[in-house]
Parts: sequence; structure tokens; C-alpha cells
Amino acid sequence: MLFDFGKIPPREGYKLLVSTVTPRPIAWISSLNADGQLNAAPFSFFNVFAGDPPVVGIGIGSHEPGRAKDTRRNIRKTKEFVVNLVSEDMAEAMNITAIEFEPAISETIEAELETVPSVHVKPPRIAASPVSMECALMQIVELGPDNGLVLGRVLAMHVRDDLVIDPAKHYIDTPSLKLIGRMHGTGWYARTSDLFQMDRIPRGNWILRADKKTTVRR
Repeated sequence: MLFDFGKIPPREGYKLLVSTVTPRPIAWISSLNADGQLNAAPFSFFNVFAGDPPVVGIGIGSHEPGRAKDTRRNIRKTKEFVVNLVSEDMAEAMNITAIEFEPAISETIEAELETVPSVHVKPPRIAASPVSMECALMQIVELGPDNGLVLGRVLAMHVRDDLVIDPAKHYIDTPSLKLIGRMHGTGWYARTSDLFQMDRIPRGNWILRADKKTTVRR
């Protein structure tokens, strides 16, 4: 079935995207407003976009037309933020911070989250998160009147000590991070514990299909 995005309402297009592009990693962002008030909120339009320079990207929308979400306003103003990754045991706390609280309400207090100071940026990181990335704003790409793609340069990464296999080689025990991803609909998530391995095929090991046919004919 064809869905022509030029002929359907944006909300219907959104439903198609989030129902098919799954699982999506979750950026649990801590940021500060101009008065130093802490905000924490999760976003699943998120991924790492480059290694050199190290860049993450997060699509952040609006609560309603003309009222950008606090996180995007904070990042635009202060140019700093922290991306905390979400493990299975942090899922419920993350979900609390997704509530659209009034600006004066602290999500970290409501979710009983402990924070610790960052090294290079002012926003603190969430202490219990297995991985936290301190980021400096590179650019906000305006995608429309109510959506923006936030591009941040990763200045530093904190990984819980027991999840580092070899610090010198920068090897991480990825399965033990037990991260979750966003799935479809309202409230569906995925665990990353069901894995399979498939090695890349070296070019020298691959015989082109045309050559395979020629070989058969011989």
C-alpha cells in the first residue's frame, strides 16, 4: 500500500514513521535553562551521526504549535546538554520525565533521580545512566516551524566502570548496558538482549552473480 506523505496529514505521517522505524535509541537529555533550572526529558528521534567529529543528532519538536519543548529552548540558549542513555532498570524513571510537567516542576525530583556534575558542560548527568555524553551545540537545523534537528559535538563520554572491558582499547561490554529502544504506538519499548551476530563478507570472498552463472555453464 502506498502512503503519499504529500497527501496525508503530518500526524498520520508521524504514525507511519514511528511504527516502522524501530527500534529507536533514546536520548535522555539533561539541560539547563537560562536561570540554571534543570530539565530532563527523553527523545527517540535520536542517533549518532558521525565519528570524526563525534556528532549526535536529536529531533526535538514542540508541545504545540509555537511552543517549543523546554529542551530545545534550553539548548538554543545555553548551547550545552548531556545525552544519557536509558537502561532497563531506568525505564520507569525515564517515563516519569516524559510527563509534560509545568516549567517550574523538576523532572529529576519527581523521578527521584540523582545527578552528578559534568566535566565540560554545566548541565549535570544522570548518575544511574550507564552511559552519558557531554555535548556542545554545533547547530540546530530548522525542519519546520515546530521541529528542529539538534546537532551536538560529543566532548566527553562517561561509561560506568563495570561496563568497560578494556579502557586502553576502549572496549565496552555493550550487551551488559541493557539499553532499551522505543518501538511503535503509545508505550511500546524493546530490550537489546536478543542479539545475533552476522560477520561482514570480505570482497575477495564474493563471486559476482554473472561469474557464478559463467562457472555453472562451464
